[in-house]
Amino acid sequence: MNKKIFAGCFSLLAVLSVGLHSALAIEPFTVKDIRVEGIQRTEAGTVFSYLPVKVGDTMDDKQAAVAIRALFSTGFFKDVRLEVERGVLIVKVQERPSIASIEVNGVKDFSKEQLKDNMKYAGLVEAHIFDKSALEKAAQDLKRQYVARGKYSASVETKVTPLERNRVAIVFTVVEGPVSKIRQVNIVGNHVYPEKELLDLMKLSPSGWWSFFGSGDQYSKQKLSADMETLRSFYLDSGYLEFTLDSTQVSITPDKKDIYITLNISEGPKYTVSKVGVSGNTLIPKAEVEKLVKIKPGDVFSRKALTDTSKQIGERLGVDGYAFANVNAIPDIDKEKHQVAFDFVVDPGLRVYVRHINVSGNTKTRDEVIRREFRQVEDSWFDIDKIKKSKQRVDRLNFFSEVNIETPAVQGSKDQVDVNMLVKEQSTGTFSVGAGLNSGQGIVLTGGVTQANLFGTGNNLSTTLNTSIFMRNISVSYTNPYFTDEGVSRGFDVYDRETNTTYFNAYSPYTSATVGAGVRFGVPISEDESLSYGFSLENTSIGLTPLSPIQFVNYVNTFGPSATTALSTIGWGSDTRDSAIYTTQGSVQHAYMEIALPVLNMRYYKLNYDHQYYHPVTEDVTLLLNGRVGAGFGYDGKTLPFFKNYYAGGTGSVRGYYQNTLGPRDNTDLAMGGTGMAVGTVELFAPLPGSNEKSLRMSVFLDGGEVTGPSYYPGSMGMRYSTGVALTWLSPMGPIKISYAKPLNAQPQDNIQKFQFSLGSMF
Repeated sequence: MNKKIFAGCFSLLAVLSVGLHSALAIEPFTVKDIRVEGIQRTEAGTVFSYLPVKVGDTMDDKQAAVAIRALFSTGFFKDVRLEVERGVLIVKVQERPSIASIEVNGVKDFSKEQLKDNMKYAGLVEAHIFDKSALEKAAQDLKRQYVARGKYSASVETKVTPLERNRVAIVFTVVEGPVSKIRQVNIVGNHVYPEKELLDLMKLSPSGWWSFFGSGDQYSKQKLSADMETLRSFYLDSGYLEFTLDSTQVSITPDKKDIYITLNISEGPKYTVSKVGVSGNTLIPKAEVEKLVKIKPGDVFSRKALTDTSKQIGERLGVDGYAFANVNAIPDIDKEKHQVAFDFVVDPGLRVYVRHINVSGNTKTRDEVIRREFRQVEDSWFDIDKIKKSKQRVDRLNFFSEVNIETPAVQGSKDQVDVNMLVKEQSTGTFSVGAGLNSGQGIVLTGGVTQANLFGTGNNLSTTLNTSIFMRNISVSYTNPYFTDEGVSRGFDVYDRETNTTYFNAYSPYTSATVGAGVRFGVPISEDESLSYGFSLENTSIGLTPLSPIQFVNYVNTFGPSATTALSTIGWGSDTRDSAIYTTQGSVQHAYMEIALPVLNMRYYKLNYDHQYYHPVTEDVTLLLNGRVGAGFGYDGKTLPFFKNYYAGGTGSVRGYYQNTLGPRDNTDLAMGGTGMAVGTVELFAPLPGSNEKSLRMSVFLDGGEVTGPSYYPGSMGMRYSTGVALTWLSPMGPIKISYAKPLNAQPQDNIQKFQFSLGSMF
C-alpha cells in the first residue's frame, strides 16, 4: 500500500522532546496533495490556513515538526499525526471537545450570571473549546471569592460529562458552608495601654450580639492590615516613636469555623519634641508658614501632628498653584533623652495649571450634573481650595457613596496636571415607611417615594403620603436645581391635606381640607448660601364639632369656614457640611418667612429659623446641635389661623412626648397648637460599642421644646425636656432609626410616647 507514518505524536511536548528522531525519518518528498481526517466541527480550510505546508512543497523532518507545532498551537486539537501515502500528506487530528453547557449548583451568595461572567475571564465559555486548566482556574477563582467573604469551609467540585458530537457538559457543585467567625484576638507585648483599649481601636473583633449589624467578626487580610496600621498610628500619635509590630499569627480551627488572631508588639519609650524649625523656599512669609506648624517644643511626639503640618503647608502653597509642593519633616532623634527635633524643609516646585478635568464612574448620572459643581476650571492655575470645594459640592449631591479626586501630572509636562474625579453611584431612589406606637391612637403610618436624581439629570421628584386615623397628606414635588446655568433652581409643588382630629382624644376636634399648588425658586449668592422665594395658591375648608374649642368657633364665626390664600415665601439658606451622608462637621441653616398676601381673604405671616451644627469631638464621635424656632402673626385686624398653628413633640422635635401634643390646651385639656414654637436638641453620635461599622451609630440626646400661644390660651405651657438613646442603622433595606426617650418634666396632661422608630428602603 506504500503507506508510511511520517511523524506521530500525542502531545506537543512529545514532538518537542523526541524531535522526530531518525527512527521516524524518511527521505524528503514532494507533496502532491493534502488530506485532513478526523475533523468534526473544525473546517478543513481552518486546518489548511494554520498548516505551514502547501502542495508542491518539499516535505522533510524539520518541516513536519513545524507543522505539528503549528496545529497544536491553535488549541483545537489534543492529538495530531502526519502520514504520507504515495506523495499525499495525510493530516490526522483528534479535536478537543467543546463546552455544551455550564451549570452552577448550590450558590446563594452570588448570582449565576455573575459567576459565568467571571468564568469567561478564566477561559471557560459555552460553545468554546474545553480546556481543563481553565476549568481548574475557574474553580479556584470561585473558591477565592468565598474565602474573601469569610467562608473558609466552602467547597467547589466540578464534573465533566462527555456528550455526543465531541461535546462536554460542565457542572459546578458548591457547598457554601457558614462564615468563619473570629473567636479571639490577642495582643502580646503591650504594657502602657490595656488590651481592651487597643482591641476597641480595631475593626476586627470576636463575635458578639452586635455582629448581626456588621462584619467585624469576619476575617480578611485587608482588614487585618488596616487594623495593624490603626494600632501603629495610635502609638505613633501618642509619642511612641520606636513602636513596632513584630509579628502576626492567624490560625483557623480544623473545622474552619473559628479564627484566632495574635499580634506581637513592642511599644518602646515615649518621646517629646525638643525643637521645631522651618527651612527651604517657602515663597510665602516664613511667619505665615510657622503659624501652620501643629507641633511645638515640649509637646508629646505625634506623627499625625507632623503629617497635618506638612499637609497644611503643602495645601497653602497649593492655593497659589504649587500642586507638587514637597514638605519633609527631617527628624533629629536623641535616644538617650527620648527627644526628637524636626526641621520642615519646604520645596514648592513649579507652579502648574489644570489641563483637563475628567469624570468617571458615573454610570447613571450625567457628566454635566457633576461638572456644574466644579469650582476648579480647565486651563487655569491649580487651586487646592477650589478642588476641595468641588469635591465637597459633588459629595453633598448625595448621589454617590464615594467621591475621590486625583491630580496626576501630565506626562511629558512639568507645569500641567489633570483633575480626575472618580465617583461610585449609589441608590438615589427612596421608598420610606414609618410607624409610631401609642396606646390611644395605635399605629401611625407614613410613606413616600423620592427620586433625587431623576433619569441621571440631578432633578428631584418626590411623592409623600402620611396617613393615620386623623391625618392624611399627599404631595408631589419636582425640583430642577439648575433651571439656569448660573445655578438658579425651580420647583413645583402640588398637595392635598386633610386633618380630622375628632377620632383621637389628644387634639382639639376639628376637620380641615387643603388643596394647593405653587412654584418656587432658589438663587445662589455664594458657594454655600442661597436665597429662595416662591408663590402658591391654596384653599382650606374647615369643619367643627360641638366639642370644638371656643377659640376655633370664634375664628370660623368671624372669618368663615373657607379660606383662600395667596401665599408668598422668601428665605435664606446656608450649607457648609462636609458630607450629606456621614456628616461630621459643618452646619445647615435656613431662615424663611411666609406671608399671606392681601390680595385674597387671608392675612397672616410666619417667621422661622432652623439650624443644625455638627462638630467632630473625636475621629468617631460627632456632636450635633439642632434648633428650630418660629412665630406667627395676623395683620389687618386678623389673627393667625388656628389650622396654621405650630406644633411640637415626638420624632424630630422633643422625643418621649407624643407627636404634636406640646403647648396650649383647650378647656377640655386637648392640644390645640400655638402661635410660637422653639425646640432644640443636643445629640452625641458614636459607633455602637464593640462595632466599628460606619453604617451603625448610636446616640445619646437631650431634647427640649415648647409651643406658646396668646395669654388667653390655657393649658400645658412651658418647656418640656426629655433624654434618651437612639440607634441609626443604614441597613441594606435603607435607614432604620429607633429611639427610646424618657420625659424629664412631664405634666399630668402630657401625652407620653417613649418608643419610636422609622424604616426606609432604597431602590
